[in-house]
Amino acid sequence: MSKKTLNHANLSALGADRLADLLLEVSTGSADIKRRLRLELSHDLGPAELGHDVRKRLVSLRRSTSFVGWRKRKALIKDLQTQVDMIIGKIGPTDPTLAFDLLWQFLELAPSVYERTDDSRGDIGDVFRGAILAFDDIAERALLDPAILANRVWDAVSNNGYGEFDGIIRLVAPALGEAGFTHLKLLVRTYAETPLDVADDDHEAIHFLRELRSSNGNYRAEQKAALIKMVLQDIAIAEGDTGAYIAQYSREDLTRPGIAAEVAHLMLAQGKPKEALALLEAADLEGRVFRQEEWDDAFITCLIGLDRLDDAQTHRWRRFCETLNANYLRAYLKALPDFEDIEAEDRARVHALQFPDAMTALRFLLEWPDHASATALIQEHADELDGNHYEILTPAAEALRDRHPLASVLIWRAMINYALGQGRATRYGHAADHLKDCELADAQIEDYGLFPTHQSYLQALESRHDRKTSFWSKMSSTR
Repeated sequence: MSKKTLNHANLSALGADRLADLLLEVSTGSADIKRRLRLELSHDLGPAELGHDVRKRLVSLRRSTSFVGWRKRKALIKDLQTQVDMIIGKIGPTDPTLAFDLLWQFLELAPSVYERTDDSRGDIGDVFRGAILAFDDIAERALLDPAILANRVWDAVSNNGYGEFDGIIRLVAPALGEAGFTHLKLLVRTYAETPLDVADDDHEAIHFLRELRSSNGNYRAEQKAALIKMVLQDIAIAEGDTGAYIAQYSREDLTRPGIAAEVAHLMLAQGKPKEALALLEAADLEGRVFRQEEWDDAFITCLIGLDRLDDAQTHRWRRFCETLNANYLRAYLKALPDFEDIEAEDRARVHALQFPDAMTALRFLLEWPDHASATALIQEHADELDGNHYEILTPAAEALRDRHPLASVLIWRAMINYALGQGRATRYGHAADHLKDCELADAQIEDYGLFPTHQSYLQALESRHDRKTSFWSKMSSTR
């Protein structure tokens, strides 16, 4: 290996003095490097000294009010992650109590950071979400008063506007212990019994919008009830009390398919498949059902738990036929004996080709995958392809272009026709690219069958949309 390679051995050979000089040189003009070097020096003086410096930095970050643009975004993320690393990796092993306090202070920093940054990419949130997981280890080793910790937990979950303290009750459960949980439940009960504060300085428009979102016309009462339920359920999970968790749901809640599925799985874990099945059968499945697949999964698991295997298979097949969801079909085929699964897959293919919604059928055949059947579907239902669904059609055209170029051309034409027909100028660039793809695929297509050749299609397009000058200018630029 070259002596110039940047690795530990080669750099160590330079000697401590030369490395120190280099670090001073490269740190000139770099606040990040200087800050990191000072933290390392503080660490050598002990966790208390390092903790003092970390705390100062957290206070400084919290006081800052300037908006962080994209140019300084990476530096902020690096700074935040450095503080987390110092707390978890340097202070935590030797002084978990101090590390706990600093980590809590770090999470309290989240609102002020979110308010002055754009976290649409989620990378800042990743730092905070990663940091909170360290409580699982640090809280158990820290010397904490259960009642004081319960107070901190309640304050955190009561003002958890950005979700920075999501999951905190489970993570600090060992430190809370029986005494801490008892005190935390007392705080929740006291809050539940305290009347809502009538005084509210929010603008009338905000009140109006909140009431629109409210199901019973009292937004603040709903928010209070939701907080109480969430905290009591988190406590129940931490204490392993399934009954207390389920008890927080109302009868109406349990008729919702998603909640019914969640509770049914808890009942199944307790060895109560009959009760779980009864709960699922009482759920409201009318109309378009949110989280239907979760309900189906729980329902099928109940049937299997009750040794009703034929009923489970019947449900899987019926749901596949209704939705063309590949997950139902895979589970159905997997439970069949050898050779029967081949016949069943053939039936599924025929059903998909006859499905009334061509786009749903195409999505299934591509996901399965069955490109030959997808090609047959496209040629049979070319006029039914919805060019607006580019999220399905674009990958479909790419998947088929080598072995089934005509199918790809029909897909590209559908998206071109939609963009031009609807005057979607923002898609003209993509449509121009698709038309170029059609031109390239033309050389591979020997027979267009009943469909217009590329030249015929192009002439018709020019005639029908001759005034779409912005589109044709984009076409000229791609040639």
